[in-house]
Parts: sequence; structure tokens; C-alpha cells
Amino acid sequence: MRTALACYGAGSLGALAMCLSLWLAGRHGVHQSLGVALAPSLAPWWLYPRLVWGGLAGLAFLLTGRPTLGRALLLSFLPAAVDLAVVYPFELHQGFAGLELGLLTPLVVWLHWTLWSLVTALALRLA
Repeated sequence: MRTALACYGAGSLGALAMCLSLWLAGRHGVHQSLGVALAPSLAPWWLYPRLVWGGLAGLAFLLTGRPTLGRALLLSFLPAAVDLAVVYPFELHQGFAGLELGLLTPLVVWLHWTLWSLVTALALRLA
């Protein structure tokens, strides 16, 4: 139980880092310079579900054993795939993989989920 709670907490911390990076990149025009229309706010209605889902995704680290860089990078594909195959087309109505937001949307989404996985793995290593 303790390990599951640590994975959830680390995943939520990773999600916070990911949300802050999404917000900062949108605010400072990084996404726009790549032709991607992602510029979220830090409003509670946007932030809260991502923290919860990030924590739940952190439970995937239970299956990998000791978190390593390679495992963290591999695990970043799972939530990114869910975002691109389910969230963007069905919840946000932005087309498959969010391509209506720009052609590089899948890369941008995966890079932010990679940050999530690295922060999550680091938090677990320190816990």
C-alpha cells in the first residue's frame, strides 16, 4: 500500500511539473512557434483532472520495479497515447492525435509526458 501511495503521489507531482511546463510553453509562445495551438491556463478546472490522472498514471511505475531513466521514458508513451488517441479526439474534439491543433501536437504532447515520467521517476527514487 505504501508503494502504491508513493507512486500516486510521485505521479501527481510529475503531473504538476507537466502542467507547469505546458502553461509556461504556451504562455511564452514556444508551442505557437512550433505551429501548435496549445496554451492552457492554470485554472483549477484544467489543473485538477490532470493531477488526478497523472497520479493514476504514476501507478504504472508499480509494474516496472526500480524506476530508471529507460523505464521512465518507456512509460511516457502510455499516457501520451491515451491523450492522443482518446482525450484529444473524443473529449476535446481536436481530431486524432490533436492534429487540428497542429502537426507537431503529438511530439509536443509526448515531450510533456516525458517530463512527467522523469519527474515521477526522480520523486520515486528520492522517496
